[in-house]
Amino acid sequence: MKAMDMSQNHLKDWIGCTETREDRITAFPMAALSATLDMPSDLPKDGTALPPLWHWIYFLPLYRQSEVGPDGHAQRGGFLPPVPLPRRMWAGGRFKFNTPLRAGDDVRRVSTIENVTEKSGRTGNLVFVLVRHEIFGPGGLALTEEHDIVYRDMPQPNAPAPAPVAPPADPVWTKTIVPDDVLLFRYSALTFNGHRIHYDRRYVTEVEGYPGLIVHGPLMATLLAELARVSRPEQDMLEFSFKAVAPVFDIAPFRVCGKPNEADPDELILWVETSAGNVAIEARARMRNR
Repeated sequence: MKAMDMSQNHLKDWIGCTETREDRITAFPMAALSATLDMPSDLPKDGTALPPLWHWIYFLPLYRQSEVGPDGHAQRGGFLPPVPLPRRMWAGGRFKFNTPLRAGDDVRRVSTIENVTEKSGRTGNLVFVLVRHEIFGPGGLALTEEHDIVYRDMPQPNAPAPAPVAPPADPVWTKTIVPDDVLLFRYSALTFNGHRIHYDRRYVTEVEGYPGLIVHGPLMATLLAELARVSRPEQDMLEFSFKAVAPVFDIAPFRVCGKPNEADPDELILWVETSAGNVAIEARARMRNR
């Protein structure tokens, strides 16, 4: 594919576009995600705090069935720019938590396209879209999220594989996750995510050329945030960031790992480690005593 003409596609015109959605932090999605993560599934009472990153089960993208594209996402255009590249992935994000959202809260999310950037990499053309979300609850601004989306070409037959990243040494906390198509389907259903790479094995292997179903980046980020929350129960999370380094497939277990930063005990170093011993997601969390 030739280099894309950004002016022709008017992708930069989407910078500054905004979208506002309203929702309510209802109990059932919280209980359903808890069950999906193999945790107690009792319905939470009003006032129960929503754990970090669980806001992804609200403000869901309710596009109609007639608007579904060939990859299971909504057809290009609308709030997000119509990037003419076939693969769309969640590349990472950064979060600041001000006040907790709670079951029963009426909430509002204001989303803004902050930037659209075209690049050319080893695997072909890339377009990065930066989206800023601000979520407001009864007490005002509850959290801010910067969401990185990357669009890319289909892989070329002779494209070089990215160099593996070695994990940090001596994790203090670890948990082994055995992904399967039921786990991925349940998380897709909870987030109303129709992307076929997470549940359609024929599509992901024959069309996109992957060896198995792809584990959701947000699911793995949530598992890392849960590892931090459980490991530091006396602290609240102030900030969290993560970056996708390599895909994880449902054909082998993976580990979520973490340890305190020796130079800053309130900062936790977190990562997802594949069965081959390589890093799939890098993350950091900043904690504070209650």
